[in-house]
Amino acid sequence: METGQRKRHSQSRSPSESVRIISDKVLRRSQQSLWIRAVVLFIVGVLFALVLNLLQVQRRVTLFPPEVLASLFSSAWWIPPCCGIASACIGIAYPYMDEKLGKAHRFKREWSCVMRCIAVFVGINHASAKIAFANNLQLSITLGAMSIGLWWLFDRSRSGFMLGLAIAFFATFVTQVLVYNDMFQYSEPDFLYIRSWIPCIFFSGGITIGSLGRQLAYVEEEEAYPHTNGSQDKLHTE
Repeated sequence: METGQRKRHSQSRSPSESVRIISDKVLRRSQQSLWIRAVVLFIVGVLFALVLNLLQVQRRVTLFPPEVLASLFSSAWWIPPCCGIASACIGIAYPYMDEKLGKAHRFKREWSCVMRCIAVFVGINHASAKIAFANNLQLSITLGAMSIGLWWLFDRSRSGFMLGLAIAFFATFVTQVLVYNDMFQYSEPDFLYIRSWIPCIFFSGGITIGSLGRQLAYVEEEEAYPHTNGSQDKLHTE
């Protein structure tokens, strides 16, 4: 009896009610997936901050006052959560920008490519901290070329390049403000209060987190609309 009543009730729904119910379900699911992506990106950003900042501190590229170094891995406590929040915002901004521009980014949408992109980013940071260059200009040019190469290998989108530049500019400005207020300092500043190669690190970091954010969004979209994505990928390859 109950099943029969449910069938009659579902059949009595108007088309507008059915569309509204389906759209509500899709909206709730998209909101849940957005939070999941944000949490994953936040954790990745925190891990990046701990590992990469540890490398910079050990090589005495960044110098913190003794009273600031009061947390794990000899890092200021506020750096990991700030990097986590920035990572979540950047990773969500990249697929959001693709959606607004109406250009789905399908270039190298595989987890293996994302892992290689992360490895190259870590390598760029390693080079900035451990390889001895003749001067800062040579180091900046080298890291700049490597950062653009990372974008060319794993992104190649105009929106990704512009977002990377915006992230590099904004993050460099924030770093200048923090150093000016004695939150920390660089051992050999040559670009106002910071090192001249810092924008290259921020640019490559934005491309890397953007690639991860796009991959997470692509996987969720593929699970929700498998047939649609398959046809889009086929058209894209053609």
